[in-house]
Amino acid sequence: MSSYSAASPADTRGGFFHRLIATDGSGATALLRITLAIIMFPHGAQKVLGWFGGYGFTGTMGFFTGQMKIPYIFALLAIIAEFLGAIGLLVGLLTRVAAFGIACVMVVAVATTHLPNGFFMNWTGQQKGEGFEYHLLVIAIAVFLMIRGAGAASLDRMLSNRR
Repeated sequence: MSSYSAASPADTRGGFFHRLIATDGSGATALLRITLAIIMFPHGAQKVLGWFGGYGFTGTMGFFTGQMKIPYIFALLAIIAEFLGAIGLLVGLLTRVAAFGIACVMVVAVATTHLPNGFFMNWTGQQKGEGFEYHLLVIAIAVFLMIRGAGAASLDRMLSNRR
């Protein structure tokens, strides 16, 4: 059982930034945060650095803006959300902002690409594309982190406790 400490998001002390980074010391929340960071980082690194078989920043931007017709600013924000969002989650810095960005990317991915493929991922290669079950799980974790914050072992917690 867990409860919020005095540094909960509902705490109105300290203004907007303090409420943005406020979190409790939950280890379970930290586990979810770090797991989501580990899951998202390779996707962001594909798009920015070309790691893990990705096309790098230029190639990804070309695909997003050319083939997918995504406006440049939204393509850039999606790449930033996946790459810097994952790093932010890993260290627990601006966790709510990082989680919001990742949730937005997942919602757009479902709406624009994965919804027509149904619920299930293409584990066996038997369907035309990937469903949205993975995205739904990521959205749920991101929303949880937006509500609860970073949890234990995070820069948000360290900064919010410095007051």
